[in-house]
Amino acid sequence: MLRGENLSFRYNDGQPWILQDVDIEVAPGEIVGLSAPSGFGKTTLGKLLAGYLTPTQGKVTLNSQPLPNRGYSAVQLIFQNPELAVNPRWRIGKILNEGLPPSNDLLKALSIHNNWLTRWPHELSGGELQRIAVARSLGSRTQYLIADEMTAMLDANTQALIWQAVTTYAHQHNLGLLVISHEAPLLKRLCSRLIDLTKTRN
Repeated sequence: MLRGENLSFRYNDGQPWILQDVDIEVAPGEIVGLSAPSGFGKTTLGKLLAGYLTPTQGKVTLNSQPLPNRGYSAVQLIFQNPELAVNPRWRIGKILNEGLPPSNDLLKALSIHNNWLTRWPHELSGGELQRIAVARSLGSRTQYLIADEMTAMLDANTQALIWQAVTTYAHQHNLGLLVISHEAPLLKRLCSRLIDLTKTRN
């Protein structure tokens, strides 16, 4: 279980709270949607759950233990801009193998071609590079994926391909998935449970 308890966050004392007293949990194999208007801290919550930020108050646990602060993280986070998540000086093959190499089945499901592996990130389109980011995040030790507007900037065909691959992978590997999105139809179609961040405060 990935759980956030009484989560509050602000960058410095005296600054406004970005989040206050939020409780959230995602079970293994569960696909949960997270929605709220802009400015309610959806991205901040995703970063807290993935260990990118440390809560000002409260705690995040994975299987009742604190998130590890070193090594491969079992909680992976994907943003909407893959260009910011990859090293532009690495070829695609090196980027894919940065953590744990993805399976050939996953590469096939995401329509990642072998001839991409020798290219540089700037030689791929945004949709192609996001598929690389997804594949890199779904290593064999990944237990949870947080998708923060993961396909918001992509065309409809690429969105469909990515979500089909990710949800199939989640079902096959008991992966917990938190989908952060403004798109209500997408959340309704993908998720078994929806969380309104405006209603999660204690």
